[in-house]
Amino acid sequence: MKTLVLVPTYNERENIPLLVKDILLIPGTVVMVLDDQSPDGTGAVADALAGEYPGRVEVLHRTGQRGLGVSYLEGFQHAIKSDADYVVQMDADLSHDPKYLPELIRVAAAGADLVIGSRYLNGISVVNWPLHRIILSSFANFYIRTVTGLGLRDITTGYRCWRRPALARLPLDKIVSEGYAFLLDVTFMAAHAGLRIEESPIIFIERRQGASKLSGGVLLESLLTPWKLILRHGRIRARRHGGSE
Repeated sequence: MKTLVLVPTYNERENIPLLVKDILLIPGTVVMVLDDQSPDGTGAVADALAGEYPGRVEVLHRTGQRGLGVSYLEGFQHAIKSDADYVVQMDADLSHDPKYLPELIRVAAAGADLVIGSRYLNGISVVNWPLHRIILSSFANFYIRTVTGLGLRDITTGYRCWRRPALARLPLDKIVSEGYAFLLDVTFMAAHAGLRIEESPIIFIERRQGASKLSGGVLLESLLTPWKLILRHGRIRARRHGGSE
């Protein structure tokens, strides 16, 4: 089985070598770095890794509009055309530990179309977050569950594993959300398409290097996006999958 791991980057030159080497310890993984014109030279570092690990590290030097959502959409387009069995989304800042990858893949292999690495499936599993950040994130997930009907504990996490054929079923060209709201948009789309969504517990560790890209604008967009989705698709009846409520 082949797993293509998509890693969007913007100013992550210190983190990407550590992350890539840990991912490649897992058999069958291939990393695609989606570099968003990083001014710190992340793209050049990724190119060096591709030279060091031929056939297992690919680099997509993005041009045009920057942002998490458009980066992932471009990565998805490449992934869908690939021969990968599974497609994984991961942050580049070392907050998503590759040690959870085998379990995410196992759950997908057992029948899930989308497996979410959940910070809230077994209580609150985050490290190095201040209390206000924990409260904000927990409330955001509760708010999104209530508005949309998505029966998931952690809807805003970026650690995910897709079965490639399931990902290919989504009308990705209809996604209009940017930034972190993209994660909600694609999750809602997956549920609306009837894909089987499971959650698998992870421990999230706040980024070790660099600065968080979370902003007030990102939070506002995340609050407005559920209502946009309801207007576009209608509410989803809550369902239980993999311990979700």
